[in-house]
Amino acid sequence: MSYILLSGVLAFLITFFSIPVIIQVARQKKMFDEPDERKVHKMVIPTLGGLGIFAGFILATLLGVPLNSPELQYFVAAAIVIFFLGIKDDILVLSPAKKFIGQLIAAGIVIKFGGVQISSMHGFLGIDHLPEMASIVFTLFTIIVITNSFNLIDGVDGLAGSLGLLTAIVFGSYFLYIEQWMYAVMAFSLAGSLIGFLIYNFSPAKIFMGDTGSLLIGLVNSILVIKFINIAGTPSTKLAFEAAPAIGFSILIVPLFDTLRVFSHRILDRRSPFSPDRTHVHHFLLELGFNHKKITMLCVGTNVAFIALAVALRNMGTTTAIGIVLSVASVLIAAVYYSRPSNKFRTSKNLMPEENLMKARKILSLSPEVEIAEAE
Repeated sequence: MSYILLSGVLAFLITFFSIPVIIQVARQKKMFDEPDERKVHKMVIPTLGGLGIFAGFILATLLGVPLNSPELQYFVAAAIVIFFLGIKDDILVLSPAKKFIGQLIAAGIVIKFGGVQISSMHGFLGIDHLPEMASIVFTLFTIIVITNSFNLIDGVDGLAGSLGLLTAIVFGSYFLYIEQWMYAVMAFSLAGSLIGFLIYNFSPAKIFMGDTGSLLIGLVNSILVIKFINIAGTPSTKLAFEAAPAIGFSILIVPLFDTLRVFSHRILDRRSPFSPDRTHVHHFLLELGFNHKKITMLCVGTNVAFIALAVALRNMGTTTAIGIVLSVASVLIAAVYYSRPSNKFRTSKNLMPEENLMKARKILSLSPEVEIAEAE
């Protein structure tokens, strides 16, 4: 247990002391995220905080995980794929198709070599064991959606990092209790690095995590939640839950439900699910007048409440528990949506053309008079 604590502390220290250096280098090289009509920040801010998160997480995990953990090398390989995918997108901007292909490669590594696979639905909709091909496809879908969910929820200061911190602590505590040391180290290493990053990311943010950080958080959480469902859904486990998928879903409820809702709306609107807009829950809350700190606290508090709800429903069966969780989430998002000053979704006519958005997000050579977020 001591090396798990040391991993978390080491991850924190690496990230905490690396972020100021990253901010300084980003300012010198004029590598910033420029505001546009879709984004909520008003100043150019460095967007390479994911470098610090990645460094803290990877180094602490490699040093803390027990030697008899053969899956680790494949998880690290997938994380490296996501790292290069994210860093290129943060600097040059990748098309959604290229990002999707890179995520498929990372997910394939995790499934094929890391042994992370959803083989049972644990009674959801009357389904238990999944055929091999259906299991692979469903696992791919799950990893891709969760990986992107933290990327899409990263819209206000501190939100994605705080939600990632919450999920990492919950999963880490569970794996620590059942003595799954490798996954506990991974979770607490991620938690430590996120604490170090959030010190600089709470409103007003001095740096953003960018795709490098958000995609890494999503990938690690996809691994942790699938292992959680597989292990917690086994009756012989030290701490088993009858409705393990419902609890796993609830641990990720805010980013995951928001992503599924937005993806569904975009597809119904005959647009790419990866096309940008302002229909995320944090955009709705901004329109209601909440500031960044209040939105972050509200979303994290809501996530905690859903975890407690799912645990309370654990003996009602997977289908019933997930149905109740989804119903409550739908009612809450509807209440937020219809409370807005303008309660109509933006159509594609109101969106910035995707090619203009791609250009706007590129790293620009900024003139000295452009306002820059200073690191204090």
